[in-house]
Amino acid sequence: MTGRESELTALLISPDRELSRLILASLPATRTFQILADVKSYLPEQALELRLRQLKADVVLLDLVTNIEQACETIRIVTSFKPTAQVIGLHHTKDSQAIVRSLRMGASEFLHAPFDAAAQKEAAVRIRRLRQPDQSHEQEPASIICFSSTKPGSGASTIATQTAFALRRLTGRRVLLADFDLMGGAIGFYLKIRHGYSLADALNCTEQLDPNIWSTITVNTDGVDILASPEEPSTTPVDPDRLSAVLESARRRYEWIVIDLPVVFHRTSMLTFSESDKCFLVSTSELPSLHLTRRAISMLAALGFDKSRYKVVVNRVNRRDGLAEADLEKMFNYPVDSTFPNDYFALHRVVTLGEPLGAEGDLGKAVEALAGRLAGVAGNDKKRAGNLMDAKPALSQT
Repeated sequence: MTGRESELTALLISPDRELSRLILASLPATRTFQILADVKSYLPEQALELRLRQLKADVVLLDLVTNIEQACETIRIVTSFKPTAQVIGLHHTKDSQAIVRSLRMGASEFLHAPFDAAAQKEAAVRIRRLRQPDQSHEQEPASIICFSSTKPGSGASTIATQTAFALRRLTGRRVLLADFDLMGGAIGFYLKIRHGYSLADALNCTEQLDPNIWSTITVNTDGVDILASPEEPSTTPVDPDRLSAVLESARRRYEWIVIDLPVVFHRTSMLTFSESDKCFLVSTSELPSLHLTRRAISMLAALGFDKSRYKVVVNRVNRRDGLAEADLEKMFNYPVDSTFPNDYFALHRVVTLGEPLGAEGDLGKAVEALAGRLAGVAGNDKKRAGNLMDAKPALSQT
């Protein structure tokens, strides 16, 4: 492998900007590391965890100069995560004390200015050897799509549910719809599901989560596997490694994974955002929801989420409100991906009569359009893919 294909992806953490400048200046010639993000301060544990899970970098290039105590704490945090990123300590000189302390804390390598090309390449070779077992298992991962409201009651569960069934209709692929709200998930209620297993069980048996177990812990409703939230609310904090294991197992079983999350400010939502391919912030046109959406966008930017990773959708838009997409975008200082009409009667019929949300109404068309964009299916292709299976009610009363 040559060129950029041989580079290890890296998160650079360096409050010392001169040190950062020196390592960045050396990379075009050495082509050993591809910097995914350049962080200018040591991060607190939760922010660091989110950044690592979001970027999935091979290595962390870490400043050992500015504050050796904070640097060692950063090494401890990084090496405790799974999958583990390798840490390479950076320094202006060949400081023996910094070398010993960083290696004892779990760093894999040490580099110092002027960051000799040969030393970088040797370090990269050793890192690749350490990572060899992780790279031997190749798989075709599923797409993880998650929906999270910015204010409770904004309709994220409804949009997630109907998008999952639309993806199944349009693609004919295996779809998992998972309710990640351990405190008050609504999908089980909407779909009239009663089952002995839930997300809590999946989180508790990650050691046995081979792809075949999903047929046991889920309920199949009209071609979509449903992983409900527990009937009794759970206040136990979600372990990030267990959550990651559940998602990785699901990726090996399904082509599409649609997740209904708690409000975006919840820790479970942030962790899942970091593991997902596409995230949707669901707002309504009410002022409190618009305000919280603007706050959520600022929070995600502060946590380092790239704007391409998440989109804003506005639910229950009423034409009489006089709010156009341009007005909403001006409020958020962020583009709006989709709007969904306030179709109370269509949703009432879905819940009470167990009928699917068809594509003929305004709301159904909006959901179908969103699913079509996700699947890359358009026009005639939608109709053809939809005929792969018999259409049945998406919400059953049994």
